[in-house]
Amino acid sequence: MSIYFDHAATTPLRAEVLEAMLPYLTEHHGNASSLHASGRRARQGLDEARETIAAILGAKPREIVFTSGGSEADNLAIKGAAWAASARGRHVVTSGVEHKAVLHSCAILERSGFEVTIVPVDRYGRVDPAEVEAAITEHTTLVSIQYANNEVGTIQPIAEIGAICRRRGVLFHTDAIQAGGYLPLDVDNLGVDLLSLAAHKLYGPKGVGALFVRQGTALLPQVQGGSQERQRRAGTENVAGIVGFARALELAQGDMKARDAENARLAGLRDRLFNGVRELPGVEISGHPVERMPHSASWLIDGVEGGDLVAALDLEGVEGSTGSACTSGSAEPSHVLLAMGIPAQRAHGALRLTAGRATTADDVDRAAEAVRTAVGRMREVGVPAPNPVASA
Repeated sequence: MSIYFDHAATTPLRAEVLEAMLPYLTEHHGNASSLHASGRRARQGLDEARETIAAILGAKPREIVFTSGGSEADNLAIKGAAWAASARGRHVVTSGVEHKAVLHSCAILERSGFEVTIVPVDRYGRVDPAEVEAAITEHTTLVSIQYANNEVGTIQPIAEIGAICRRRGVLFHTDAIQAGGYLPLDVDNLGVDLLSLAAHKLYGPKGVGALFVRQGTALLPQVQGGSQERQRRAGTENVAGIVGFARALELAQGDMKARDAENARLAGLRDRLFNGVRELPGVEISGHPVERMPHSASWLIDGVEGGDLVAALDLEGVEGSTGSACTSGSAEPSHVLLAMGIPAQRAHGALRLTAGRATTADDVDRAAEAVRTAVGRMREVGVPAPNPVASA
């Protein structure tokens, strides 16, 4: 039986979440915009979910916009806020380690006449708040820095950056998609004007996300066709998914003591995994050694190709990744690692293993042994690992 170590890519649906969703997949099937009884019942579920998520974020229900996922939330935040403020200025600041949903949105803005400044990160993938402040000009309208990195797990000093943006009168967006199930999300404490989340990163359903939009923040819709979500995102709401999203976030964030205890357990497993691989020569932990996600372990491994190593681990019953699932299969090295100053050759040897609620110490020991065995074998043979599909 395989052990799942790819929770940063997606998480399994919790039983409690499925239970909350089922009524909206069956008897409460109405369109939340319809006026009849079925529509009103769907609307009630939608409104209750919005209230739950808003309360967890310390926001108002009207400040929550539901989307089809994290990527759409990032697109809406970046392009929507930048275009809405374009008469005041056309300058956006971000970092080189952002998710592609942010970087590609910035690239589209750049092709439309905006100026985009990409601030550097250090060897651990961390942004210096002073670099962000130095990049802000009189034409800057938006700064976007992720809360936690999806590939190496580094946590950014969001509150410090938020304070700078507030002082300089600039909108601040954070992609909190990786952080949503683990780190505090109070939007006032973080100092953010826009914050993106995705349900499937915190044991909720795929295909549903949310964007917090602080009241008074102008936003140009990116999906037209209806008046849903206060005219900020057209389209019939995925009520069952949204209800599941709210329940998943409530389970992850509703009890802070339980969240912190689970984070401590995961951090212990992560460190156990690091220790289990430490004896291999030519292996370096990637990401920040301390300010990192509790469940996220990542390495640079000399003498192997990351994709081949993932395939070899899969054959051993350990499911991991080289980094972001959105760029898996690419022949190019990770843009995150390159932005961190990692040489391209070393960046090709990336491995990411991310634990979850069901992960045990035995699972960690088995995964560490599989990594040691696979790396040793690949280095000895000096040829790519067999393709699991071709070997089936």
